[in-house]
Amino acid sequence: MTSPDTLNTEQQYVTLVIAEQLFGIPVLDVHDVLKDQRINFIPLAPNQVAGSLNLRGRIVTAIDMRRRLGVEPEVARHSSMSLVVENQGEMYSLMVDSVGEVLSLPSSRFEKTPATIEANWREVARGVFRLEKSLMIVLDVEKLFPQIVENDAEAA
Repeated sequence: MTSPDTLNTEQQYVTLVIAEQLFGIPVLDVHDVLKDQRINFIPLAPNQVAGSLNLRGRIVTAIDMRRRLGVEPEVARHSSMSLVVENQGEMYSLMVDSVGEVLSLPSSRFEKTPATIEANWREVARGVFRLEKSLMIVLDVEKLFPQIVENDAEAA
């Protein structure tokens, strides 16, 4: 997993939007960007698991990021975008509202996550970048999944 360091280097982030909030994931953590995939329902799956999809012969678990972050579901989602990431050898498709551009940001501008950010978001954040018109929360891919695994154990 890539992490910003204190040197004056640049890190690249894939930007995404969930509930009108800008997030970023390090480019090296993103395997694919998908649009409108057929998702198969998984009975008894945790609430955050939207289902599974087939990505070039590999089963990928689809995570509804709105549910994962405790945000109200979008009423009318016309199309969905997903970022495919890997965690502990498993592939996950993170369903988001939209995927934006790749930003190259200087590591020197990376800041700790402010205490004023929503608790559900803070627990999965690695830190933030203050951009010209918004705050970009950098997601820590590894922190997205422990709650899902715990919920899985409770359901069994």
